Amino acid sequence: MKIKILFTALIVGATIACGGGDSVNTEVAMPVWKTHCQLCHGADGKLGLNGAKDLTASTLSLEERIATITNGRNTMIAYESILTPEQIEEVAKYTMTLKQ
Repeated sequence: MKIKILFTALIVGATIACGGGDSVNTEVAMPVWKTHCQLCHGADGKLGLNGAKDLTASTLSLEERIATITNGRNTMIAYESILTPEQIEEVAKYTMTLKQ
């Protein structure tokens, strides 16, 4: 599992270093968001159902968001075996756009 996280972090780092880290692939991110995230976080990231964090106020880095989505946190399940690394990265990037 640690190797998978390290590999994902390396891919994300390489993507950002190459200039591809700024844009969100909404064709990947939005279906994932609507299916897996929106129920607790809300359409705008502020809902907070079942203890979900307000993503508009989050100070987590992209890498930390990827790790949280991958491994879960508190009542949030781990999506490592549900989503692909690309889906996890894109939804993590999408959450960065929800900042206030």
